[in-house]
Amino acid sequence: MDIYLLAVAVVTLTYMLMTFGLNLQYGFTGLINFGLVGFFAIGAYTSALLVMAGVPLLLGFAAAALLAALAAWPVALLSLRLRIEYFAIVMLGFSETIRLIITNERWLTGGVQGIPGIPSAAAALGITGVDPNLVTLALLVVAVGLVLAINWRLVNSPFGRMIQAIRDDEEAVRSLGKQPGRFKVAVFMVGSAFAGLSGAFYAHYITYITPEQFVPLLTFYVWVAMIFGGSGRVSGAAIGTIVLIGFLEGSRFLRDVVPGISEVEMASLRLGVVGVALMLLMRFRPDGILGARAGRA
Repeated sequence: MDIYLLAVAVVTLTYMLMTFGLNLQYGFTGLINFGLVGFFAIGAYTSALLVMAGVPLLLGFAAAALLAALAAWPVALLSLRLRIEYFAIVMLGFSETIRLIITNERWLTGGVQGIPGIPSAAAALGITGVDPNLVTLALLVVAVGLVLAINWRLVNSPFGRMIQAIRDDEEAVRSLGKQPGRFKVAVFMVGSAFAGLSGAFYAHYITYITPEQFVPLLTFYVWVAMIFGGSGRVSGAAIGTIVLIGFLEGSRFLRDVVPGISEVEMASLRLGVVGVALMLLMRFRPDGILGARAGRA
């Protein structure tokens, strides 16, 4: 049971990093990012390849976040030229493009066979005699704390008030002589960097990554987590992720209630449980668990 709870905690904090990034992009700025898993994949492969080449783990994490942010820059420029619904479709295509690239560039990514033997965080740091997952959890706690602090600092600063104004009425911001474009690009890059960092942790936790692990369903889960907690609330991103993982893990025990169900059917049932929970939330608390955003963090 201890091992299971430790694994759940690691997964929860990994998802939480992505939810913080998405909440900054959509909840506070209004940018729809359906390609979040693409930046997650960039971070995972970047850190895995660098650390396996001898780069220190912390530098691998930093490179993962940086490369994800740089990959977001040209994509973010599209948000200045496209209507929001078209940008959402472009982002979905972006994530699939990333997955196709890592599938076909076998010389670098291993193709469909993936990258095995990725060192765990404990191994990369030379720590022995301790459960590797416990080391990963400790690093994740530090990373989530830093990202949480960055989020609070951003959204409660003049920069944060500006991006919330852009979310609420971009034309009004323009009429005041401000340029929303540079704020939107900056937010998109920061949120993508959080997703890249999350991917780095995921790679060193799983220690084996393949293109099939980076599918749009992961983006869907992160969106659900943000909606559960309440978009436009920093604390909502954390609470929503915990609730989502609770639903996903709790649904595993449905086998005891519904006998004779296969693994494939169980996966569909888990999605059904999340869907029903989301519909009930939208019916009774449409602003999420923590209520209306109203500009609060």
